[in-house]
This record gives sequence, C-alpha cells and structure tokens, in this order.
Amino acid sequence: MLSAAVVLAAQKEQAVIDGSQSFHGYVMVQYTGKNPKIKVQVIKNTAYTYDLNARDAFEVYPFTEGNGVYVVKVFEHVGRDQYAQLLSQSIFVSLINEFVPFLYPNQYVNFHSDSRAVKLACELAEGKDSLGKTAAVYDYVVENICYDYEKAKNVQSGYLPNVDETLRSKKGICLDYAALMTAMLRSLHIPAKLVVGYTGELYHAWVSVYLEEEGWIDNLFYFNGKEWVFMDPTFLSSGKKSREVREYVGNRENYYERYCY
Repeated sequence: MLSAAVVLAAQKEQAVIDGSQSFHGYVMVQYTGKNPKIKVQVIKNTAYTYDLNARDAFEVYPFTEGNGVYVVKVFEHVGRDQYAQLLSQSIFVSLINEFVPFLYPNQYVNFHSDSRAVKLACELAEGKDSLGKTAAVYDYVVENICYDYEKAKNVQSGYLPNVDETLRSKKGICLDYAALMTAMLRSLHIPAKLVVGYTGELYHAWVSVYLEEEGWIDNLFYFNGKEWVFMDPTFLSSGKKSREVREYVGNRENYYERYCY
C-alpha cells in the first residue's frame, strides 16, 4: 500500500529520512546500523516520538497535524535513557487533502491487503454506504472484542497493537480496540483517527471518523436524534453499552486528546 522512497530528503551514515511522499501524509525513515535502540521524532506543534524497529527497511511515520513545516529527527541510544541525534531534516508538507494521513497504515494502525482485519471489513461493508460501513465495523468491535484486564496491568512502554492478533484472540486493551477499528475503516477508504489521550486520569485511546454525509465527526459514537456522541469502543464494550457508560462517553469534557495517529 505504501511506495518506497525515490527522492531522499536527508541521508547520513546509517540513516535516511525520505520526505518524497509527504503530500500523501507520511515520511519514511530507514536505519541500517547495529544500534538496537533507535528513536524517531516528528515535530510540528506536538513532538511525536516513535521507536524505529525495522532494520534495512523503511518505517512509516504520519504527518497528522496538517500542512506546514515538520522537523524529523533520528536518534541513537548512547546509554541508559540517553540518545544522541544522528540526523535531522525539515520537510514542508502540502497534503493532497486533509484526509490522506488518516487513510494509510502506520506503526499504530498497521494493516496490509492480506490482513484478516481488511478482509473482515470488506465482508462487513458489503452493500452499505459509508455510515452503514462505519456502524457495522463499530458494532463488530464492540460486540466481539473483550477487554483484557491482565494485559492492561502488564503492558510495557512502547507497546504497538497488532490488529490481526486482536481479531484472533478477541481481546485487547483500549489501544487494540481503537487500532482495529481504525484499520478496518481506513481499509474501506473511510478516514479515521486513532486518538490517544486521557479520560479523567486514565491514559486511553479512542476513534474519530470522517463521513461524507456529516464531515469530520470528532469522537463519534452514535446519533441520538440531536447530535453525534462519543465513539469509544473500549468503554462501550467493557461496559456492555449500559446507560451510565453511554452518558460518560457522550460527555466530551471527560476526554483530553494528546496524540493522533
């Protein structure tokens, strides 16, 4: 789904920053050295810090804050919690449209044409318009995935969701719920954001969706006859869609957005 780089934005020793696909909403970074711990930062208004896990292959990092100048940096681990900058490049981003960063796969929303999540989304979407597709995907995730309390207690920093593993095990934490739903929607060409932030003091993840009929519906859950209300598949699943949970997720003041993938 993603093309390899052609024009190199910056290259130094063992690292490459490729901004040739910036108009599609992503940058590609490659590291070919031996250091086991490499980090990438993508900075505009907010600094996004990622692990670079691949070696000798490009990894994809999204431009999620719209048009403008981003600074992309690559860091090598030098000891304990310290990293040294290896490479930095400023990239001017002019997107084809505002949706492209939210249609492609990335580290947090990782899928490909052979993913089980993609095939299932296609089955669920058959014969439906964009609203019907969104509802079908949402209902499937809420009704078939159970919250994994043990995993939530033991999850490590830097955890990345695996959407097909979530489907296989039928359980996961909030990031798994949100990544699965986001991947399925994106595979159907429906722009979707995986949002990470806080609900109260709890670190949490949820979903926002773009529908042609309505435009961007931030924090969509359902239409109650007057307005679209929060889309939080984790709480709705673990809370069995109770009235109390519906009321909680329907109050936007209970949520604070920190990052968007």
